[in-house]
Amino acid sequence: MNNFFECTSSNWVRYSKYEWKSAADGTLYLTPAKTAQPSIYDPLEKYTQIVLDAINIGSMRSPKFSDKDIREAIRQFAVNYGLLGLMTALPTTPNFMDYEAVYLPKNHFIKKETMSTSDYLNLFFPFDKPDVAKHGVESVWNVKNDRIMAALAMTMSDKPIAVNMSFQREYAERYEWIKRQFTDLAFTYFTAMLYYEDYDKTPSEERLLLRQGMEAFGGIAPTYRIALLEKPTIVWDFNSLMLGVQMMFSFMLTDSDNPIRICQNCMKVFMASDSSKEFCSTHCEDMYNKDKKE
Repeated sequence: MNNFFECTSSNWVRYSKYEWKSAADGTLYLTPAKTAQPSIYDPLEKYTQIVLDAINIGSMRSPKFSDKDIREAIRQFAVNYGLLGLMTALPTTPNFMDYEAVYLPKNHFIKKETMSTSDYLNLFFPFDKPDVAKHGVESVWNVKNDRIMAALAMTMSDKPIAVNMSFQREYAERYEWIKRQFTDLAFTYFTAMLYYEDYDKTPSEERLLLRQGMEAFGGIAPTYRIALLEKPTIVWDFNSLMLGVQMMFSFMLTDSDNPIRICQNCMKVFMASDSSKEFCSTHCEDMYNKDKKE
């Protein structure tokens, strides 16, 4: 298959505008603006650019970029693709509303192995709380006073309740958590790049550390189903954009025909047509050669 995602489909929600807001404790969150309008799109149609944008944001670590630069890049990523869906990416199951509590594997952000559903939801709804009634495994979620949000909930009703809740305007994600996800993705890419490009120069002990670092990368595998559309189509059940990015990145990283490369001029990653390509565009190649001559 020349393009693994050519005959696949998946839906996610993005808003026309996002803004940074500080909670009462000073924690910075990214959330849809009150006047922002939601739209539904298929991330798989532009998966290459989503992954490259995520790696490039995660690479913004040098003194060249300020915290303001990183925040703006993350905000623009959300405008283009939506929030990461961390609320449903972190637990053992996106269907946590069907359980008495939320169960969490080891992660960078929450040390507890289990939390009450209300306490967990508060982490992602720090400003306006969802109208949720929870009694044991039974839960009722009401969307009211906002016809657009109610329509969105009905449109995405095939998703688990928690996933659908993360599409609502009140949902928010912490800046430090989003930034860490992008940083981890970039770290994974550079680990693989260094391992192969400097293999002969790297001591065996360092190569072992690089392999162990790569083994730490991974996520819960998404499920899929087959729909009979214009032709048989794989429909991925991405219950978080983060999980989708991880899977799409994995396929891109292991693609030897079109490898991810770093442009020698602008230092951004790009999808190369072959392993010898060193520049993301003719413009960058011309600028690089011009600087060398000078």
